[in-house]
Amino acid sequence: MEIRNLTARPLKIKLPGDKLLRLGPKATGQITAKAAEFPAVKALLDDGTIEIVGDGGRKGFGGVSDSSGPTSSQQQGGGGGGHRGGDR
Repeated sequence: MEIRNLTARPLKIKLPGDKLLRLGPKATGQITAKAAEFPAVKALLDDGTIEIVGDGGRKGFGGVSDSSGPTSSQQQGGGGGGHRGGDR
């Protein structure tokens, strides 16, 4: 599930398993369906501090999906094993 912070301040949301979700202003994050039923999350939903914006649609690994690694178009092939050409 995906949740959004509706406030202009960062939030620290307690989750099951002694976990803590830090959610920046107007930012979104991912939680499990089990976490959505947690009392601290329900209280924030009820008072309008956060909202559920989607179910995520992903299976497996949870967390914020921000893949900052290079994509295939950004990877460089490199040439040779570190041999530099030219006069020395």
